[in-house]
Parts: sequence; structure tokens; C-alpha cells
Amino acid sequence: MKTSDFVIGQRWVSHSDTALGLGIVTDISGRRVTLGFPAADEERTYATDNAPLSRIIYQLGETIETFDGGSYIVRAVKDMAGLLVYHADDGENVQTVSEVKLSGTVNFSAPHQRLFAGQFDRNGAFRLRFATLNHLDRLRASPAEGLIGARTQHLPHQLYIAGEVARRFAPRVLLADEVGLGKTIEAGLIMHYQLHTGRARRALIVVPDSLIHQWLVEMLRRFNLRFSIVDQSRYDAIKEQQSDVDALMSHIFGEEGRENPFESEQLVLCSQSFLTATAQARNDAIAAGWDLLIVDEAHHLAWSESHVSAEYQTIESLAAASQGLLLLTATPEQMGLASHFARLRLLDPARFHDLQAFREQESQYEVVNAVVRRLQSEHTIASGDQQILEQWLGSQLPQLLAESDPHQAIIDALLDRHGTGRVLFRNTRAAIQGFPARFPHPVSLPCPEIYSGFTRGIDGLTPERNEPDEEQWLAEDPRVAWLQKTLAGLRPKKVVVICAHASTAMALERYLQLRAGIRSAAFHEHLSLIERDRAAAYFADSEQGAQALICSEIGSEGRNFQFAHHLVLFDLPANPDLLEQRIGRLDRIGQTNAIDIYIPYLEGTSQEVQYQWFQRGLNAFAESCSVGVAVQESVADAWQQSLAGDAAALETLVKASAAETARLKTLLQNGRDALIELNSCRNEPAQRLIDAIEAEESAAAVRDYMMEAFDILGVDVEDHSEHSDVLRPGEQYQAGHVAGLPEDGITVTWERDRALEREDLAFMSWEHPMVTGIMESVTSSGLGKAALATMSVKALPAGTLLMEALFTVHCPAPEALQLTRYLPVSPLRLLVDVTGKDLSKALPHDRLNDMCSNIRRRTAQAIVPQIRAQVEIMVDHSQCLAEPHLQPLQQKALAQVDAMFGPEIRRLEALQAVNPAIRDEEIEYFRTQLAAAREAIGHATLALEGIRVIVTA
Repeated sequence: MKTSDFVIGQRWVSHSDTALGLGIVTDISGRRVTLGFPAADEERTYATDNAPLSRIIYQLGETIETFDGGSYIVRAVKDMAGLLVYHADDGENVQTVSEVKLSGTVNFSAPHQRLFAGQFDRNGAFRLRFATLNHLDRLRASPAEGLIGARTQHLPHQLYIAGEVARRFAPRVLLADEVGLGKTIEAGLIMHYQLHTGRARRALIVVPDSLIHQWLVEMLRRFNLRFSIVDQSRYDAIKEQQSDVDALMSHIFGEEGRENPFESEQLVLCSQSFLTATAQARNDAIAAGWDLLIVDEAHHLAWSESHVSAEYQTIESLAAASQGLLLLTATPEQMGLASHFARLRLLDPARFHDLQAFREQESQYEVVNAVVRRLQSEHTIASGDQQILEQWLGSQLPQLLAESDPHQAIIDALLDRHGTGRVLFRNTRAAIQGFPARFPHPVSLPCPEIYSGFTRGIDGLTPERNEPDEEQWLAEDPRVAWLQKTLAGLRPKKVVVICAHASTAMALERYLQLRAGIRSAAFHEHLSLIERDRAAAYFADSEQGAQALICSEIGSEGRNFQFAHHLVLFDLPANPDLLEQRIGRLDRIGQTNAIDIYIPYLEGTSQEVQYQWFQRGLNAFAESCSVGVAVQESVADAWQQSLAGDAAALETLVKASAAETARLKTLLQNGRDALIELNSCRNEPAQRLIDAIEAEESAAAVRDYMMEAFDILGVDVEDHSEHSDVLRPGEQYQAGHVAGLPEDGITVTWERDRALEREDLAFMSWEHPMVTGIMESVTSSGLGKAALATMSVKALPAGTLLMEALFTVHCPAPEALQLTRYLPVSPLRLLVDVTGKDLSKALPHDRLNDMCSNIRRRTAQAIVPQIRAQVEIMVDHSQCLAEPHLQPLQQKALAQVDAMFGPEIRRLEALQAVNPAIRDEEIEYFRTQLAAAREAIGHATLALEGIRVIVTA
């Protein structure tokens, strides 16, 4: 550089310290030039002949910012005696902006401007950017998008429901799978998809108190979704933190001046009882507004034409303030048809507004169900069914009869027209199968004297709670000695021991570990999540791990221990659902072994009464009992009397319970809706979705990609075991690009099966937050946008310049439109020389990577000013070569959008004529989406996304 190159007022940027921002020449004296850097409030003086500076010249179409906050798009640039004057558009008028007025902060969006300003990277960063764009293109176009990252098995019924429901606009459905089939997982998959694709941003989960921890753990461990619990303690903390000024503001401005904890978080978990009992919390939750509301155990929402419970009213108000709604219950009709109608009414008040009309429609569906069952079993259309099919299918029937498989075609058409088929999904154990056998092993033990006076009523179920001397009850309670002997006999098989209270679990674990020498771990609600992880990992270790895991009632929730198949119920819960929940830790679909359930109980106590009732009255040990709570409510008096010691009441209780259990199970079986069950799991589309997910997981692509990213971003990788690694921040760690990496590191696995076995390992998939975070960071930052490299090719003379340019389709549109499904994110790659010759096919990207090597940074900084003019020429050439590619991409995208939305709109319009469950909002949503997508695609442009300049040696 020469002194004459500098003019006071010019804007330059430092190669060696780009954090200084945009500098302004303030003084030129002899062979020195002084620049002020307003953004950093610093001043630097350089020698003019070797100053590490680059002149900043914004190009047409780029955005400039002024020191007073103005933002403009450059339309023309003029040189006025060494100073640049920009003619720029502020959206209304063209303004004249001298470079002197430019803001001190600088963010170069154009890759060549970054290169000229010295903000270029090494080869690896450019390769990472290219790989990121290609992976994003493939993933966003995949039918598996949004469903890849869950730590779940690939079960067809769960993935079918998730795929069917999650893609809807603001889905409002009732998930009613039987116990053990995974309603929580289905809800989590739907929510994960909606959040991942931008269709939802705010979600509220409302559950019974006892399930708060289960949902918190499930959402975090399975879906990497971090929910915040809002409860009374949260309100108390806000009140304590509120200053006198805040209190005064709240007094002056009323509710507007008060903090709403539901608005401070995007993902919130809350208990049903807290919302129902606390008016302020209820009003805050309603005011916050939600994209998706999930309500578990929805059968507890009591409703009748004469009485509406407070719980129902709370959820009704929340449902009205939420776009999407998922209701979960294993027993949708357990409380009667009226309550079932009431839950459907929450989903769509306009559709389900009259109970009598609903009863009449339900009776019609029974007729259609009978036709479907005959089509399935006999594969013929009975003469009496023809009229019913004509009534339901009308003019479409002849066309369906002409299909290659007319009976299946007719069934599929009936599914579309089924009234509650779009809002109700229910899979049954009988339909899904794949569950293990359950074998109860009762053990009758004498009751010790220390429990005298504590053997009856609810307290008799856990008598040790009334004995303050822990040492004494551990020594004298025969269940403890029996447990020690049983574990020794089962060694080395894994055993899960569940008891009602954490204090009991802790005492038993200490006894087994210290007195009996049995390797065990405690697992209860007083442990932190990290401590629970460690306990679970210790238990899961097949070589040096614990033989027994001693769980409390709440501590065991949300965990899957199906690698074990021996279960000890140290005591029995009062509630049948809690018993099923305990057994459900092992009895889950996918369990490969029969489950042995050991039930030690004390003779002549409430424990024996509870065992007899569960075993003889409900058959709840050998079979899943979804009607247990309903039976308990019908025999409540006899049950209480039996626990109190009335022997005669016990026989009455057992007989009445057995009869009521049989009656309710018969009602449930007879009420099975064949159409709903068929619509809840269609195997072919489910298998296609599973194949798409497994295709993304079969290759080692995600690990290969992340290893390249970790190398560039300073993350150290240490081998842990097969398919597992330990990740730690390294010396060159770039925290801004890597989300969720603790200072002490994290152990991860890249394989789903291993992740299911070891919940203490993070499951790294394409949708893990660390992976998506890095990909988003790469595309939204300047990393890899400009690079300088060298290569040696005999056919090319030294000093020859080549430029590899990456173009992407730029199409500003809301994320929920998901236009990346149609417009490619993968870069259009061009390789040009100074003459504009396209060498892309002659030197593909991978081959070029093998040939290129890095240039020392100081050498590169000296080269850049010398090649600036040639680079600008090559940028122009590449843009001319790229331009013809845009229109074909737009036309292809428009055709795909029409093919996606058009048939769905026509289908929903046709269905709405025969099925009122199709909401007007849903059809209008797709129409709006189609129009918005077409408009956005029409305004798409090609943007230069990255360049790599190659100098031959």
C-alpha cells in the first residue's frame, strides 16, 4: 500500500483483528496511517507499506447500516475524490450515504467481501459448509423429517399416528391407545415434529401431579425437549424476587405490570390440580396462548349434561386458547358415552355440539363396523351390505369395485369418511400384539410383632413407615430377608424392586449393599436427574453393574427397564393404575422375555387383602387391567371395609370386582371400533416411514459429518466403546457454534439400539440439538463462506486462479411453509476460471478437496489484495452461469407444491361433504399455504453462499 491509497474518511477493516469492526481513516502522517474503530472504541496506527488492512466497498444489492441506525440497500456506488458515496434505497426513497456515515459494526454477507476483508477460513470450513447445505437439503425433503431424532423403537403403530397427525395444521386429536402401547411417545413424536418443522413454537403439557416427573424425564431423554415446570413454588419465587418498584408498577398498571411465568418459557409442564385450584395460574396459562396443548389422563375430566367438573372447565378454557390439542387416555369410554363425547367436544366444539346427535351417529358407525369386519374376514360383500356401502360411498362405489383389491379399497374409503376416525386414534393390545406373558409369584409371610397396630387400612400397605427405628424393621420384617435370599438365588439376573416410598427404597438399598453384599442402586425422586442417570447406567451395565435397582413409586416413573424381566413388588399400591404403571416399567411392547412378578405380602394385613383383590378380583398381575380404577370406584365401600379387616367384605369385594371387571372388559371389547383400529395403524405407510428413518440412520453420515465439524470447531473426541464417543471442549473450542456441550464433556452414542439400552448416553442423530445447532450455526454465520487454497496441477501454470462458487436458492418465507421441501437447499456448485470457463464437471468437489491444501494465513493475507480484481471478475462469471438454473428450479418447485397441496385440498373438500369432522380451518390453512408458497417461490433468487479461491502452485 502507498500513502496515496488512503484518504481521510475511508472505511477499512483489519485482517488481524476483525473484531475491531469497521475502521475510519482519521490521520495520515508520512508513512503512517491512523484508523479509529468506533465499535471497539479504539485507535490503531499502521505503517502504510504493510498495513494488514482491506478497503471496504459494498456491492450493488448489499445492505449497509449507518451510525444512526438506518438500513439501506445499495443501488449505485460512486468514487468522489477517494471517498465512496452510496446511492441506497431505504424502502421508500433513494438516499445518498457517504461511507463516512457507515456504522462501526460490520457483517459481510457477500463471500467475496469477506475474502477481501480478510475474513476467510481454511479449507475444512468451506468443506463443512458445502456438506451442511447438502445434508440439510436431503433431510428437509425427507418424509422422515421431524421423526428421526427420538430415542424410541420403530414401532409401526406409534410412527403411523405420529406421521398422520403431526403433519396436520394445529392437530386436535384424542390418543387412546391401551396401556403400554406408548401414548406418551406418540404425543412426544407429534410435538417434536411440530417444533422441529416450525409448525409450533409454544407447547403446554398438563398432567396429574404424580406424572410431572415422568413427563419431564420422557420429554428430555427421548426427545431432547427441555420443559420448565410451573407450580406454586415458581409463583412464590417470583413474589420473593419482586422489588418494591415492581410492586408499585403492578399496583399502578394492574395485571399488565405483573410477570406471567407461562409467557417466560416456550415449553411448559404443569399439573392439572394446580391449574384447577389456582385462579391466577389458570388465567395466566390461558392468557399465554399455545400452539400445542397436551393433556394426559384425560378420562378424569368429568362432564355430564347436568354437571361440568372444575377440571373439565379448566381444560376447556385452555383448549379454546390453544391451536392444537392432544388428549391422552387409555380408556376413552370408561366413564360413559357422555364423557367420551365431552372429550371430543374439547377437540372440536363446532363438530361435537349435541350429545343426542352424537349418539345417533355412533349407532350408524356400528353398522359400518359390522360391514368392515365382514369384508376383512369373508372378503366378500354380503347382499345386505350393498345398500349401506351405497349410502356411505355413493357414486365412488363402482370405481372402488373396479380396483385390483376392491375390498381393501372400500375399507380405505370408509376410513376417510368415518366420523371420529380423524380425531380419535386407538390401538389395542389385541390388535398390536407383541407383549410378553406375565407370571405372578405370590409369597405369604408372617407379620412381625413390630407392626402390631399398623396392619389395617391404607397405612397397612406400608407398615414400615410407622416404625421410626429403621434398623429394627429391616431386621424383623420378613420381606427383607426374603428379598435378600431371592436376589441371591436370581443372581446374576437383573431385578427391579419397587416400593411406594423413597425412604423405604433408600433403607433397602443401604441394607442390600452394606449388609448383604448385593450390588444395588437406589432410584427415587430425591435424586437429581444426573444421579438418576448414574443409577440407571449402573443398573444397565451388564458386566460390572448393579443386580438390583430399588425404586420408589415416583422415582421409577418415565423409565424403561425392559432389559430386565424380574420384578419384585415390595409392597402394593392402593390404586390399580399405579400397579399397572409399576409392571409397565418392564411389560412394554418389544419386551422379549416373560415377566416374573414376585409379590411378598404379610399375612392377615391390608397387604394380603390388596393382593387377593388384585389377583382374584381384577386379575391385574397376569393381564393388563385398563378397567381397574372404574372397578375400584364401583366397589369402594367393600374395598375400604376389607382393608379395615372385615373378612366377609373381602369375599364380597372379590366376587363383585371379578363380575364388574368381566362386564367392563366385555363392553370395551364389544365397543371396539374396527374402523378406528384400522385407521390407527396402517402398516404400509408406517413401514415406508420406518424405512425412511432407517435409511438416514443406516449410514455413518451423521458421525462423519460431526467429526469434521468437531475438528474445525475445537471439540475433542475420545473413543468410549463401540459406536460411542466422549466429547469434550478442546483448546480451540468455539462455544458459539456448539450447543449443549458441558465443560466436563458428554458421552454419546451414534446407534439407536445402544441408545435404547443405555439412557445415560446421548443419542446423536441428525435431529439432536447439538447436530441441528451446528448446522444452523454454519448456515447462519460466516463460517466457511470464503476460503483460500492452493493446489499443484501440471496442466496449469503457477499463479492460475480458479474459483469454486456455491449458490443457494434464497426464498424468504415463514418456516412453517417448509418450502425447503420443494426448493433445494443443496448448493449449485460452479468452478470457473478468470475467462469464465465452467470447469465444474472436470473437477468435482470431492476430487478438488483431495488436491487442495491450505495457505499460511500471513501469505494468504498478502495474496488477497493482488487477486481482488480477478476474483471480482470470476464472481461475475459465476453469477452469469448460475442465473439460467433459477427458473427450472422454480418451475419444479411450483409443480411439487401443487402436487402436494392440490390433491389434499380437493380430498378434504370432498370429505367435508360427508364427514363434518373436517374443519373449515384445516381446509383454509392448506389453501393459504398453497397461495403463500406459490408467491414465495415466484420471488425466489439465487444467492452466492460461498467461494473458495484456488491459486495453483
